[in-house]
Amino acid sequence: MALMIQTNCSACDACLSECPNQAITKGKPYVIDPAKCSECVGFFDEPQCVEMCPIRGCIVPDPAHPRAAA
Repeated sequence: MALMIQTNCSACDACLSECPNQAITKGKPYVIDPAKCSECVGFFDEPQCVEMCPIRGCIVPDPAHPRAAA
């Protein structure tokens, strides 16, 4: 499942450089491209954007973009 950034995003830039897939673009709120978001699988144990975001609960799973079945 891809992640999405909620409207309570403060646009602090903390997540931008942390994304190994460069899936995040600036905006208000910032936007995660679901085609590029891997939730950091294969890179890190936890999604780095979530780990770095100072607003708890700002970055959540996007129910509109579930991960394809393996």
